[in-house]
Amino acid sequence: MAANKLMDFDEALERFEPVLGFEVHVELNTRTKMFSGAPNPAHPDNHDVAPNTLVAPVDMGLPGSLPVVNEQAVRSSISLGLALGCSIAPSSRFARKNYFYPDLGKNYQISQYDEPIAFEGRIEVELEDGTIVEVPIERAHMEEDAGKLTHMGGATGRIQGAEYSLVDYNRAGVPLVEIVTKPIFGAEHRAPEIAKAYVATIRDIVRSLGISEARMERGNLRCDANVSLRPRTPEGEPPAPLGTRTETKNVNSMRSVERAVRHEIQRQAAILAAGGTITQETRHWHEDTGTTSPGRPKSDADDYRYFPEPDLLPVAPPAELVEQLRAALPEAPAAHRRRLKEAWGFTDLEFQDVRNGGLLAEVEATIAAGAAPASARKWWTGEISRIANTRGAEPGSLVAPADVAALQGLVDAGTLTDKLARQVLEAMIDGEGSPQEIVDARGLAVVSDDGALIAAIDEALAAQPDVLEKIRDGKVQAAGAIIGAVMKAMKGQADAARVRELILERAAQ
Repeated sequence: MAANKLMDFDEALERFEPVLGFEVHVELNTRTKMFSGAPNPAHPDNHDVAPNTLVAPVDMGLPGSLPVVNEQAVRSSISLGLALGCSIAPSSRFARKNYFYPDLGKNYQISQYDEPIAFEGRIEVELEDGTIVEVPIERAHMEEDAGKLTHMGGATGRIQGAEYSLVDYNRAGVPLVEIVTKPIFGAEHRAPEIAKAYVATIRDIVRSLGISEARMERGNLRCDANVSLRPRTPEGEPPAPLGTRTETKNVNSMRSVERAVRHEIQRQAAILAAGGTITQETRHWHEDTGTTSPGRPKSDADDYRYFPEPDLLPVAPPAELVEQLRAALPEAPAAHRRRLKEAWGFTDLEFQDVRNGGLLAEVEATIAAGAAPASARKWWTGEISRIANTRGAEPGSLVAPADVAALQGLVDAGTLTDKLARQVLEAMIDGEGSPQEIVDARGLAVVSDDGALIAAIDEALAAQPDVLEKIRDGKVQAAGAIIGAVMKAMKGQADAARVRELILERAAQ
């Protein structure tokens, strides 16, 4: 069977129509968890803590412990629902989702089922060429996150081949909003691009609301991508029934979402073309190979035996609160981007470089801290992104925008050359301190004393006495040899432009 084969992407789209759907989980950054007073590891103050240190009896599922709803999580969920264009339910209810959860002590998840907090929405997704695609939102509901399993003793870190697993309950009970789309039709060849752009749009929305860091590498934002194919029908005939879908779980970067959707289209097309059938299942994405593998048969809602959570009352937000939160909504991300592009004076290509790198927030914060737009863009899309790529990290995790602005300020003041500033940046990323502290500790400031520069120039001219005559004869480019010698002698801490001025002044004497 063609289970491990792929069909050419263009051929797959000629023969089949892709239908997409996405379930995006957003971890809210409240100070405490969804149903307990334990600190929330998704809050910026609680990163990188030891396992099983941010827990309460409710998170562990201990007998007699009762959940209490986090009010701020409800407010954040309503704000997100409004930003997604959803209606807010006057009353919504929590339910128990029963499933084998090895990382939830009570062995069920408190979620929402038939009465979600937000429903029937629609958002605009902007593609790279400016095309706007409307994505219909079915619901956005509140729930708690599960804990985390670490599989030990195997070669891959996965459950297959592991000798045992360790459970960390820190994440158990973290407030989540799950955003579920309706089926997305008409994506065609742009299906992978739409998938990536949709997740980027959700990330931009939750960041603009300030309700989540939305960092995929930390698991603050996770995407389950649903893909199905149905055969093309002759023009004039009704479309074929929807195909069987697969759900690729917890894809942890926008690029991976794009690749996973493309791969599933090609994989499913090869199976269907060979006469096979698609299994309704979850699938795992493998970043190293760019492939998916089977997970478990996908359960239907009935299999989860949902029933109302008996320990929690319905959530009934006052209409006044909903309108208050609606009035406080920030500018929509697409409108925000258009305004920034105009304010910064970026070309389409320059702005797209920033957006494609996921660096809009970092560049905006750097400009707000005092850097010129062109300088902020240069640092984030250039040197910082280069270092991030070599270290396998996200650019925003390496350095603070305020420090980048301070670094550029030293360049603008003439304290540092671009070359010296790059050395300082590396030291900042390595944790050596602020830009000024690093300059002081390493003695990296540009030499601005003309006397020291003239002494170095005279020494270089003594080694190359013919240079002055060449300059006097109109061969000004000959000054480059002296500039290079001076920069080498001063270990790059001279202002090349000032050195050139002093050389020409000497030649004019």
